[in-house]
Amino acid sequence: MAKFTVYVLRSRKNGYRYVGQTDNMGRRLAEHNGGMTKSILFQIPFVIEYTEEYNSRIDAIRREKFLKSGKGREWLEKNVDKK
Repeated sequence: MAKFTVYVLRSRKNGYRYVGQTDNMGRRLAEHNGGMTKSILFQIPFVIEYTEEYNSRIDAIRREKFLKSGKGREWLEKNVDKK
């Protein structure tokens, strides 16, 4: 069964945080750092700051949407940024 990862990346350049989901974390990080995500090209390089795994893409998408919301950003600041 495929695992789906919700991830939080942090830009080494300026601290920008990016939230996404994928079924292949290694490939996705390489895509981000290789400039294949045009909207954040000027933010590279990125490092993985946080991940969570889910058994379904639907659950991963729900969590990704939450983490991009106001409450989700608050949760990240409280639980991830302090590490």
